[in-house]
Amino acid sequence: MDRRGFLFSTLALAGCATTATVLSSGLVLGELEPLYGLRSGRRALTVRVATNGCTDRADFVFYVERTSDVARLAFARRRVDGCRGSGSDRIDLRFTWADLRIRRGTPVQLLNPIAPN
Repeated sequence: MDRRGFLFSTLALAGCATTATVLSSGLVLGELEPLYGLRSGRRALTVRVATNGCTDRADFVFYVERTSDVARLAFARRRVDGCRGSGSDRIDLRFTWADLRIRRGTPVQLLNPIAPN
């Protein structure tokens, strides 16, 4: 096997090792950001994520899939936090229910994994 064949077979195996979330609409979400905490309030949902010091709300995107009885919610990072660790290793990001376009009282199923603290 030449180097190119080895590289492609390695990439294929690496692709099999990652997990993806497939929604009922057929949309495939890549690896979702692990959450270190979650707080649901009357007006907003707050998620705790890892940071190297430069993470903010604009670094995240969310996707909501609505079914007849539940809103399935996923958060993903848009860009990598390239800072070199300055201070806290976790940050809370607040998303209002209006931002998420989820009506109050709607059951929500979170698709992200919950990481141990």
